[in-house]
Amino acid sequence: MDRSTKIYLLSLLLFGGGIFLVIDYGNSLYVGTQFISKSVSVGSFWDNLRTTFTTQLSHPLALLLVQIIVIMAAARTFGIFISKFSQPPVIGEIFAGVLLGPSLLGLVFPEFSALLFPKSSFQNLHFLSQIGLLLFMFVVGMELDFDKLKQQSKASVVISHISIIFPFFLGTILAYVIYPSFSSETVTFTAFALFIGIAMSITAFPVLARILKDRNLTKTSYGAMALTCAAADDATAWYILAIVISVSTSTNLLMSVLMLIPIVIYITVMLFVIKPFLRSLGTQMHETLDMKITTIVLVVLLASSLVTELLGIHALFGAFMAGVMMPSSSESEIKERIAPRLEYVSLLVLLPLFFALTGLRTQINLLESQHWIVCLAIIVVAVVGKFIGSAVASRFMGISWKDSLAIGALMNTRGLMELVVLNIGYELGILSPILFTMFVIMALVTTFMTGPLLYLIDLGFKKH
Repeated sequence: MDRSTKIYLLSLLLFGGGIFLVIDYGNSLYVGTQFISKSVSVGSFWDNLRTTFTTQLSHPLALLLVQIIVIMAAARTFGIFISKFSQPPVIGEIFAGVLLGPSLLGLVFPEFSALLFPKSSFQNLHFLSQIGLLLFMFVVGMELDFDKLKQQSKASVVISHISIIFPFFLGTILAYVIYPSFSSETVTFTAFALFIGIAMSITAFPVLARILKDRNLTKTSYGAMALTCAAADDATAWYILAIVISVSTSTNLLMSVLMLIPIVIYITVMLFVIKPFLRSLGTQMHETLDMKITTIVLVVLLASSLVTELLGIHALFGAFMAGVMMPSSSESEIKERIAPRLEYVSLLVLLPLFFALTGLRTQINLLESQHWIVCLAIIVVAVVGKFIGSAVASRFMGISWKDSLAIGALMNTRGLMELVVLNIGYELGILSPILFTMFVIMALVTTFMTGPLLYLIDLGFKKH
């Protein structure tokens, strides 16, 4: 060992000794020639360390950082695990969020759950998750190619419309049955029925696209048809949802109608002012996406979200509309350049916070035997509305039974988009905690069904 190494080790020893003399965990300390008056026991050291850790954890920033670490780790772990069973990772991420909530963690380790997820921290999680959802909905809007939707075949137009109208109709009938038991006096039947109807009509376009890509089905006839129909479904459903929210937040029918006027003005401005502006912005982009263009796009995204939030139809609709207004791939490569950057932030960091927040709102332990019967009825109505409705409509348009059933199975996928709608209903007070929990279970079941259904359909027709 050379001289410099010895000096370095000696300095470390002296530094460590100095720290030991300065820090005192509850014991009296004397400086200079005096000695420590009483020995520090291992037990008292760990007790004081735990107390210090608990005190520091109560700080909002420290708590938020710990929550993000735990949520990201759980989401990625369960996402990777569930993907081993040919399921989209989002299923595992949603399931991880539910497990971190009162359904498991709060039930088995209530003290630890209260320490990690105190109710006072929900607001911080909510705001961060909303930013993630804004970025996600913006990307979803960009992925909807309206040029292709305009060129839909007659079959896809019929299938996409029936896959919305039929489940919406069944949802309103279900709402009529469960309204007396699961709604409060402050919620009108009109708002309740419209919201249940739209919750039944949602198809998770991003999750569906991921399933088709993972299974190499994007180039099959039924895969392309399902993707086109799902895109049309999402676009239509979000516009209907904006109207439903407007009706739900207005005091009377006249106010609901009047509120549509500024919404129409907003959409007109987006179509005839913002869309041409973004198109011209896309033509200015060279080989790389510079900071200036990225900043302008993000400002448009946030401004559009702010306007729709002020109009009372939720900021997510504004983010979706901003994405829709982006120039098509044939006009500019701005979509392909900006989407991956936003997806990494939203999908890896911020969206898992949304799953965790959904899990904290999901309380499976509240469901009693009669509630499980209603939950089963909700699942049956959801499957009949989307799976059977889309399959029958496809067969009616001359598509083979195998492809028709495959389209129905794919259209039955709900996933993340359903959770977004459910959380909006929860925040508006339309969905009670029990009803919210039952619909979350429905979203998980119908999304989980997609892979096995496709396998069984393929197996059944191979045997035939």
